[in-house]
Amino acid sequence: MELQATLQAPNTPIGVATSLEPFADRYQAYFPRVFAYVYGRVRNTETAEDIASEVFERAFIKADSLRNEEAFGAWLFTIARNMIASHGRRQARQNQSVSTEIVNSLPHHDAPVDSGLLLQEEVRSLMIQVKKLPTRDQEIISLKFDAELTNGQIARILCLNEGNVRVIVFRSLRKLREMMTRDLEQDSTKNRRARLSIPRASAR
Repeated sequence: MELQATLQAPNTPIGVATSLEPFADRYQAYFPRVFAYVYGRVRNTETAEDIASEVFERAFIKADSLRNEEAFGAWLFTIARNMIASHGRRQARQNQSVSTEIVNSLPHHDAPVDSGLLLQEEVRSLMIQVKKLPTRDQEIISLKFDAELTNGQIARILCLNEGNVRVIVFRSLRKLREMMTRDLEQDSTKNRRARLSIPRASAR
């Protein structure tokens, strides 16, 4: 998506348009992460593109309100989070985010590393388990793995202590690990029972 088309409205003053260039590097650096974060929440490509573009439009317009340049990332994702919430209220729904990176943070049962179908199944199972977490924990997992933010940035966005964020991430991953392990054990038991219930062919 072209930066000029995304950020410059038709009636944007010339002075504002000329300040677009310094913003371009940040756009290029952050847009993929903002899009991934938004997509993880809305699960729709077109909607995610629209929201992500609007996030940068708003950030560009309000850039003068940012006093601490080092806080740009947290500030940008705060805008994204608020816009997702607005979208959720409009749609009367809110989807949860997951990332294959979370899967890598959890123990896998023995299987070929290059098994794409296995990874897809694990991600599907993980999506179900993530939705069982408290809303705040889901939000933190989303910001951690989809937006790739640090604990400090997440803390600033959610107005939490950085240590609290670290503990929540650790406990959430541990809880997900336990739930997925339990599901694997249950599936294994069901498969074993199914095999035992299959009648053997009689020899003739």
